[in-house]
Amino acid sequence: MIKFENIVKSYQKRAVIDNFNLEIDAGELVVFIGPSGCGKTTLLKMVNRLIEPSSGKILINGEDISKINPVDLRRNIGYVIQSTGLFPHMTIQENLELIPKLKGESPESIEKKTEYLLKLVGLNPKEYLNRYPKELSGGQQQRVGVARAFSTDSDIILMDEPFSALDPVTRSSLQEELFNMQKELNKTIIFVTHDMDEAYKIADKICLLKDGHILQYDTPENILKNPASEYVESFLGKRRVWNNPEVLKAEDIMITSPVKVLPKRNVFQAVEIMKENKVDSLMVTDSEQTLIGLVTLKDIKLVDRKLPVGEVMERNVYSVTEDTDLIFVLKMMNDNKIGYLPVVDHSGHLKGLITRSSILSALSSQLLDLEVAF
Repeated sequence: MIKFENIVKSYQKRAVIDNFNLEIDAGELVVFIGPSGCGKTTLLKMVNRLIEPSSGKILINGEDISKINPVDLRRNIGYVIQSTGLFPHMTIQENLELIPKLKGESPESIEKKTEYLLKLVGLNPKEYLNRYPKELSGGQQQRVGVARAFSTDSDIILMDEPFSALDPVTRSSLQEELFNMQKELNKTIIFVTHDMDEAYKIADKICLLKDGHILQYDTPENILKNPASEYVESFLGKRRVWNNPEVLKAEDIMITSPVKVLPKRNVFQAVEIMKENKVDSLMVTDSEQTLIGLVTLKDIKLVDRKLPVGEVMERNVYSVTEDTDLIFVLKMMNDNKIGYLPVVDHSGHLKGLITRSSILSALSSQLLDLEVAF
């Protein structure tokens, strides 16, 4: 865990970071984002003591880093910058193996790790190990830079706008590689960027900064749906949710009170309940609200009206959880040719129902908010 405690950084009596407090949990990818001069790179460089705070302290796993030798500290923190920082006179293999050798790791483990990391960033070791940085494209060099940061076997990786100089296709590819590496290797990553789209694609949490202060620190979904201020909303852009439909979750687009019945109700009663509520389907739950089936008017209109619903209901019902995103919901409905999806919690309790109408209603609401904003 990384903890910033009352951090202040002043230049010529002007505070660029002012009483900054933040905790980053182990294994999280946290993005620092904000306008130029907001202090995000300054904060990043404080973690490996390239910049010292004027006051306050930074703790890593409870240890004050000001009491750690800077060289030892940096050898245990991966660092990736925009210009890659690769040594031009060294081969790719030599660049990747430098820190592990300085740390005294065994030749066998270094060789194995070097090949593994190159494969992880999408480069063939046989093809690239003996090349020099100048023989690689910008995107390939940045992949090596990322691999080198992970080669330290450290728990913390610092990344200062590493992809900003790359073309959009290469940048998108590297974002995907980074996301996959972080999930596989479970590193704690602080990533600095100006690009909100990039932040949204990779972050577990986003820290939005202005003038050395935190404006909002939350998950991408919560920031996009619930900006803390007009400035945050303005920074994100009015179209953000509309342009990123995946930010909408099942809980945002579901009917929260779907019509349901118990399995002991008979078919006649089920039909009457449908008529009364002007629906053509009913969720079937047990006494604890666990979803156990579904009946539709089409399926039961020719069935003996005295039969219990539990005997005629469809038991194999597709469902999603509350945190399922809209893109997956639409794909599931399309692939299975269905017009509804029950929403359940992780214990199987019915929480809501998604229909095509509820999706259109949610999207129309977003569009209406956008039109009002303009």
